[in-house]
Amino acid sequence: MANRSLCNNTLSLIFVIIITIVSSSMAETDSSVPASVSAPIEEAAAVHIVYTDRPQHEELEDYHIHTLSSVLGSEEAAKGALLYTYKHAACGFSAKLTPKQVEQLSKQPGVLQVVKDGTMRLHDSPAKLHTL
Repeated sequence: MANRSLCNNTLSLIFVIIITIVSSSMAETDSSVPASVSAPIEEAAAVHIVYTDRPQHEELEDYHIHTLSSVLGSEEAAKGALLYTYKHAACGFSAKLTPKQVEQLSKQPGVLQVVKDGTMRLHDSPAKLHTL
């Protein structure tokens, strides 16, 4: 009796897996909307560090908002995207930007470099050091 119950449970599980696989493959191959009509994929925004010249006649944060608003279209959008203003060791700011915005911002006067923010991992042993 226990063997029969185990067999029924196994068959039920196999049936559920087959239904899941078939429905997944049907969803992937559904082409009811032509690719030319579908909406374009929106570019994902990521945090970037923007290095700038130090302004001579303007407050640093105002300068950064002004620079950012030239790409984002408004001062409100610039204030919303601005995450941090760097004042001491470097002059710049961090902001959440799309790849297109990074490209446009890189061309603005006073922008020295735009770098995607990320976490770096230090080597934990001499054996992992790279040589040039």
